[in-house]
Amino acid sequence: MTAHSAPEPHDRGHLLTEQANPRSADLDQLTALELVDLFNQEDQRTLAAIAAARAPLARAIEATAQALRQGGRLLYVGAGTSGRLGVLDAAECPPTFCTPPDLVQGIIAGGAKALVKSSEGLEDVAADGAAAIAQRAVQPQDVVVGITAGGTTPYVQGAIAAARDRSATTVFIACVPADQVPIEADIDIRLLVGPELLAGSTRLKAGTVTKMALNILSTGVMVRLGKVYGNRMVDVAVTNTKLRDRALRMLCDLTDLDRAAAADLLDRSQQQVKVALMMHLGQLDAAAAAQRLDQHQGHLRTALATLARSADERGKP
Repeated sequence: MTAHSAPEPHDRGHLLTEQANPRSADLDQLTALELVDLFNQEDQRTLAAIAAARAPLARAIEATAQALRQGGRLLYVGAGTSGRLGVLDAAECPPTFCTPPDLVQGIIAGGAKALVKSSEGLEDVAADGAAAIAQRAVQPQDVVVGITAGGTTPYVQGAIAAARDRSATTVFIACVPADQVPIEADIDIRLLVGPELLAGSTRLKAGTVTKMALNILSTGVMVRLGKVYGNRMVDVAVTNTKLRDRALRMLCDLTDLDRAAAADLLDRSQQQVKVALMMHLGQLDAAAAAQRLDQHQGHLRTALATLARSADERGKP
């Protein structure tokens, strides 16, 4: 080996995500319509992979919800496509669930610039992943989710090891079997979609199934935290005309109010849908409604049920 040559990498050809898919052996000879059909057929495997991982996904939801109730944070760590998916999921939580920006965080190898420009070489340093955990002062009440399709990304493995050293809850998401890449993590989620149609291109099925899993994880956590009423995002941040329209429709659908009355109620609640619903359904002013919700950790249904029981008890002879 010369002074300037890099060491030979370990052979990763045995990994499920690196294998060639026999169904796409003639990929370069297919028509556009045949390409679309083949991708559609292969993408069906993502649903089966999520179903097979239902138990660890549920454990991750419960563990994360419990951690966030105790003041912890959810941190996604990844590189390349996996890192971008984590950052995307984290970025969508504040507008959807009105969470503080630091509650759910995405950490990507290479930092913000890696979101728009490939920085794949930065994933090879485990110490950088550990440094990212130290930089964010990860605590035992935090949850760190390592995302790596092939399972072997040193940046992610370094972050998981560092998070475990700090007694944080660790979740590992990969698209290879555990016997191919074992890991020490509290919750191990394997999303086995098989080889990609374009061999090794994990931005395809592996990326799709990872996005699905993150959708389920973050939304499930927010449901458990009381940020959803029925199937409505009642903690939505009303920050533009589209979201104000959504908020008004929620209020109209969940109450007997027309749109003008709903708009007045929303304004009196300071653009907080959940507070507005508590005001109307509980016959309270804004301050009392907010106080009631705080007493029940933001769970609207529980707050309303408690209020109804109190009213019943007052009405008893």
